[in-house]
Amino acid sequence: MARIGARAYNAVSPARLPSVTPAARLQATLDLLSAVDSTARPADAVVAAWLRTRRHIGDADRGRILDLLHRLLRHRARLGWWLARLGQEDSPRNRLLAWLALADGRTSDQVERLFSGARFAPAALTDREHALLAGLRGSSIEHPGMPEDVRLECPSWAAEPLRRRFGDRFGVEVAALLEPAPLDLRVNPLRTTREAMLRGLKDLGVPAKASAIAPHGIRVDERLSLASLPMLKSGEVEIQDEGSQLVAMLVAARPGERVVDFCAGAGGKTLAIATQMNNRGHVVACDVSEGRLKRSAERFRRAGLHNIETRLLSSETDKWVKRHKGGFDRVLVDAPCSGTGTWRRNPDARWRAPEEQGLGGLVALQARILASAARLVKPGGRLVYATCSMLPEENEEQVAAFLAVHPAFRPVPLKEAWPRLTDSAHPDFLSLTPARNGTDGFFAAVMQRETPQPTPGASAEDRTKESA
Repeated sequence: MARIGARAYNAVSPARLPSVTPAARLQATLDLLSAVDSTARPADAVVAAWLRTRRHIGDADRGRILDLLHRLLRHRARLGWWLARLGQEDSPRNRLLAWLALADGRTSDQVERLFSGARFAPAALTDREHALLAGLRGSSIEHPGMPEDVRLECPSWAAEPLRRRFGDRFGVEVAALLEPAPLDLRVNPLRTTREAMLRGLKDLGVPAKASAIAPHGIRVDERLSLASLPMLKSGEVEIQDEGSQLVAMLVAARPGERVVDFCAGAGGKTLAIATQMNNRGHVVACDVSEGRLKRSAERFRRAGLHNIETRLLSSETDKWVKRHKGGFDRVLVDAPCSGTGTWRRNPDARWRAPEEQGLGGLVALQARILASAARLVKPGGRLVYATCSMLPEENEEQVAAFLAVHPAFRPVPLKEAWPRLTDSAHPDFLSLTPARNGTDGFFAAVMQRETPQPTPGASAEDRTKESA
């Protein structure tokens, strides 16, 4: 991993550096961009680790650094196209130089003054970098010669599935993924009400409104430092996209029930499910990552939830699953996926091809997880399969394949699962996109395990097999 900002900030006390110079902000951005490029970790994890060691940087400077970083990530393909056109290496430093020339309209002299090689500033420009800036003079970041996929920042591994999904709307839908995502909050009804939180945000000078569909959702209309929201620290609200809130609502967990969040991750949907149950009943948050479960447990405590148990699994076929077969009313499988629906928030994710031997391997993993988790559902209980993907292979086709080999389950149409959800792109499943719904891209299907009807004359052993 590249050293992240060490030259610019280490050994500098807050008193000596109350603010960061424009040149130092560029160097910090370059350090972060290099770190994102050179590690498999998501950009937000890289940024979080970097900021933890740079606490002396004020909110305004942090905001400017991160804003530039995300602009560079959202324009990676277009910047790379320009660099290839001019025979230049597609490197973090060249991308930054190209951005300053193409998007900011900086002249060579202006860039040279920032790239001075002075303390905290980027190294001085080379002759080849001067040539790059000269070649970009008078151009803008968009060019009529760009292929559509480049202009839309759509990687090759996702282009064909997305075209198949959206058809004539491909351009509109993928262009919406280039816009920054809004900040959505979910109110914890065990602690407060949405009306009280809207008043509290107004008192803080934060413009916000009730979410369009999610009953506990709030959308904040401007970017702000999350440290300025005391209701986050108190557990009165959580950060959660409205689409994610709707997925949790589809679980429709009721007080007193037994529920599993099979791929709980950071616990956002687990929190929403537990509050649906009014802190009554039992929720098991499962994951294969001990670190994620530990972090989620802290969120559960802050929210005042006491009906959640965390369970570390060795894999999707952990022995715990077999021991608890047929023991739960609701099972949510928020499956690991390509994340195409979250590209607004995670612009670096589009350039990280799916792991597990490509998209096909990821789809196979989802199928194994879904089949294993389905064993936990009791007769009459419901299984909810969800992704933050917009690819058919991970969504409708995955559900169809599951139902084809699991006749004990039937799909529950969306109008039956939650009649209030009327603006889905699919008639039977939840299907949300940024362009259509203003949320992240989400998919969810509700399936119910039917209560088996005993075959006349069948033995107890046969009836057991029928319900499996």
